[in-house]
Amino acid sequence: MQMMSFNTANAQVLDAQAAAARAGIENPTVAANHKKAREAAEQFEAVFLSQMLAPMFSTVETDSMMGGGPGEEVFRSMMVEEVGKQVARRGGIGIADQVYREILKMQEA
Repeated sequence: MQMMSFNTANAQVLDAQAAAARAGIENPTVAANHKKAREAAEQFEAVFLSQMLAPMFSTVETDSMMGGGPGEEVFRSMMVEEVGKQVARRGGIGIADQVYREILKMQEA
């Protein structure tokens, strides 16, 4: 069984690349690739968060005066998706950063 070790030097390099990509410091081609990788990572985190939040919102009772019915079911699922996207855009819970680093590692190999 092969043990994987955490290499802090590699992590620091990837963190520096991530910061440079956010700042747009690198050449246009590399910056575009980093931007696409970051967007993909944030989309992944948004989907993950939406899936985790969906059960929480499904337990909330609907208001009989203004709510309920199939329209609210559609709205609620769209609202949960948007909440997940906004949380991911505002920093999320760290999943996007980890996924972004892994995407960069895979591109270097």
